[in-house]
Amino acid sequence: MNTARTVRFRQIDAFTSVPFKGNPLAVVFDADDFDTAQMQAIARWTNLSETVFLLQPDHPDADYRVRIFTTGGELPFAGHPTLGSAYALRDSGYRPRQPGRMVQQCGVGLVELSERDDGHWAFAAPPARITPLPTEHHAALVHALGSSAIDFDTPPCAVDNGAPWLVLRMHSAANCLAVQPDATALAAVTHAAGTHGVAIYAPHDAEGPTHFEMRCLMSGGDFGLGEDPVTGSANAALACLLDAQGKRPSATYNVRQGTVLERDGRVAISHDDDGHIWIGGDCVTVIEGSFWHP
Repeated sequence: MNTARTVRFRQIDAFTSVPFKGNPLAVVFDADDFDTAQMQAIARWTNLSETVFLLQPDHPDADYRVRIFTTGGELPFAGHPTLGSAYALRDSGYRPRQPGRMVQQCGVGLVELSERDDGHWAFAAPPARITPLPTEHHAALVHALGSSAIDFDTPPCAVDNGAPWLVLRMHSAANCLAVQPDATALAAVTHAAGTHGVAIYAPHDAEGPTHFEMRCLMSGGDFGLGEDPVTGSANAALACLLDAQGKRPSATYNVRQGTVLERDGRVAISHDDDGHIWIGGDCVTVIEGSFWHP
């Protein structure tokens, strides 16, 4: 007897309004009956950087609950899955309990999402633990990135908001885009810092497309390998670090990511007077349908 059932599924492109220019995300609806092994198997099958499973919340303040999987493991939090899954849920007909506000339950706890004044949605950056990279690792970092354009006057730091990144600043956007890392050497530096990848960023000129350029180079572990097109958790980490180091250019600013991969991700960051940091952007549905699952 065939006991397979159909499961609703969407593929979302996050941090863009143009299909194929952002970061793809698989969203699986009505996933309460799946166990961890089944979720992991589906995430390996989609073969995307993250697959999100939408579940009924078990916290009274949450609109919904998610579990987030890479092809290699589960993450307690990730940015583009947070933004993209909330978009998919709203676009499927769900109406938030409070207009203009949603609360996601995930591995780091409750994450608030809000509709901003410009119409896009954003999530509140989770609290982050910031640890400066010891200076004895600076030379290894220069070697790993193959660049002497790292701005060490702004100390590189490990920033962990549920997804640990080594965040560092370069002198210019052109320097950032020119980096050709040694993957093995980079993995050694990032793992020594307790992170799974490096988020390199740099300011654009005043006439540039955004305030900052960013690249996220992953070095194994739960992050996988390679370069990520657009990374919500790393942009949240950047925003927290800029705030802590007194480097944010204004209360609102923008980041471009994915340029080297021929993407055009755009991330909007805003800082509230009450201390909240909001990470937002557009999303678009690319695939909608269902799949069979036993």
